[in-house]
Amino acid sequence: MNEDFLHYVWKYQLCSIHNLKTTSKEEVAILKVGTHNNNSGPDFLNAQLKIDDQLWVGNVEIHLKSSDWYAHHHEIDENYDAVILHVVWEDDATVYMKNNKPLPVLVLKDFVLTSALNNYRNLFSTKQNWIPCEKEIGAVDNFTIENWKERLFFERLERKSIEMNRILVDNQNDFEAVLFQLLAKNFGLKVNGDVFFSLAISFDFSILRKVRFDEYQLAALLFGQAGFLEEPTEGEYHQKLKTTYSYLQHKYNLESISKVQFSFFRMRPPNFPTIRIAQLVALYHIHQNLFSKMMKIETLNDFYKLFEIDIHPFWKNHYTFDTTSKVSPKKLTKPFVDLLLINTIIPLKFLYQKNRGEVNENEFLDILQKIKSEKNSIISKFDDIGLEAINAYESQALLELKNNYCAKKRCLQCAIGIKLVRK
Repeated sequence: MNEDFLHYVWKYQLCSIHNLKTTSKEEVAILKVGTHNNNSGPDFLNAQLKIDDQLWVGNVEIHLKSSDWYAHHHEIDENYDAVILHVVWEDDATVYMKNNKPLPVLVLKDFVLTSALNNYRNLFSTKQNWIPCEKEIGAVDNFTIENWKERLFFERLERKSIEMNRILVDNQNDFEAVLFQLLAKNFGLKVNGDVFFSLAISFDFSILRKVRFDEYQLAALLFGQAGFLEEPTEGEYHQKLKTTYSYLQHKYNLESISKVQFSFFRMRPPNFPTIRIAQLVALYHIHQNLFSKMMKIETLNDFYKLFEIDIHPFWKNHYTFDTTSKVSPKKLTKPFVDLLLINTIIPLKFLYQKNRGEVNENEFLDILQKIKSEKNSIISKFDDIGLEAINAYESQALLELKNNYCAKKRCLQCAIGIKLVRK
């Protein structure tokens, strides 16, 4: 048993409300359960109750045991002076108010509906299910699930935007700089994401603004900061970049990171860090105001067009500076752009619109509903239990469901869990 369930029972009155009595045999009538308080202080504020025909207006505090009142030191906290009813699962101690009179106590286990209790115990049993409701989720109606998916999707966007806002503050509210740093991290994918982010923050973005008009200077900046120009390598292109980087390093007092942090091991050549950096160079050389352009784009096809870039000819027959390879264009693929949209562009655009007070929710839904669902172990497992994701909007919602509700057993804050407990 946990307090969340007691909060839930009180909030939705899943008890024999016509026969409620305190431990002193006083009849209790719930006129208003009060406002659920998620901050410090009593659990439900401004409740209205009749206790033996006496109208009371005040707060309700809920505990597993009556003695928790003293364990939590409520007796010395004036925020609890206006509590009019103590709702508990087990009454193991008498709680006295400031006037030395006992605080009225309602023992909830004597009145909770058997169906709600059984459903709760079944949901929170110790059985090792992948998610608590995997055996029962098929009984939940489609309307509830679809509405909950939309709520989950925007919760995920909101959470990502909060994380991005911290980076925005670090960059003095420069959205262009934040976009570059987050795109760089995404270009590194999971394996090299952290080191690509380290690369992006290893110099002030104002330097990139100054050099991006010159493709060689931009390439020298990124490859040089990544440490790929330190070792002697034959080849005119490498030498030109190295000379250019030496000039930039002296001019801007730059300090590179070590290239040994970048992983090539067991990676497909198109995902080599050198290729991803070359693509990042091409993107920022071609689009001088990338963030502004992205904020104006509203369709998936227009985003695909934005990322149709050609890398420097050197990289069309190279994957590294050292060896040549078969000629290939090495363009950004649509699935890769999809990842950029899901992980960086859409959340950052959401943050930008939110800061301006003009969030266009339909725009985000329209784009992600046109992108194929992500493929990973979580989405596959949901598919196995009958909850299929047919697009990125739904896969993002299911990832939020698993990571922030199921894994934390927040079933009583989940629309699906609520439906199952109340059935």
